[in-house]
Amino acid sequence: MLDNKKNKKERTMETTKYVYWQDGDMWIGHLEEYPDYMSQGETLEELKENLKDIYKDLTSGAIPCVRKIAELEIA
Repeated sequence: MLDNKKNKKERTMETTKYVYWQDGDMWIGHLEEYPDYMSQGETLEELKENLKDIYKDLTSGAIPCVRKIAELEIA
């Protein structure tokens, strides 16, 4: 029983927000945290897969000098 609970914790889904829109026949989008890195797909599912690939590249260090958006507390 303990192993089953441990496996459920290990399978926790990681998520990130993305911005997308349809332009003609194509779906265009970018990860909210990385707006400089856009992608496209012929379907929304293809766009999502492309964004997952970009996320892996951006977070693995495969792409140098990555610019991100963050929040700054000012008061």
